[in-house]
Amino acid sequence: MEISGIFSAIVIGLIIGVLGRLVVPGRQHIGVLWTIVVGIAAAFLGAAIAHWLGVDDTKGVDWIEWLIQIALAALGVAALDRAKARQ
Repeated sequence: MEISGIFSAIVIGLIIGVLGRLVVPGRQHIGVLWTIVVGIAAAFLGAAIAHWLGVDDTKGVDWIEWLIQIALAALGVAALDRAKARQ
């Protein structure tokens, strides 16, 4: 992965984190920074899963890759929120 790919993954991760947080119902007890970190991790992991499934390079917008990334971000936000609530 090149520097431009890493930079774009971080920017997309920001968006993915926010979308993942919007998908989770209710109020989350995690900060914006954690949402961003979860989004970046979901962007990288989702891109790897999409590549493994062979749906990462399509003509036009890669909707399946986006859905995988948003679902992973939602799971990450929910899991982190649940872990923070127990503390």
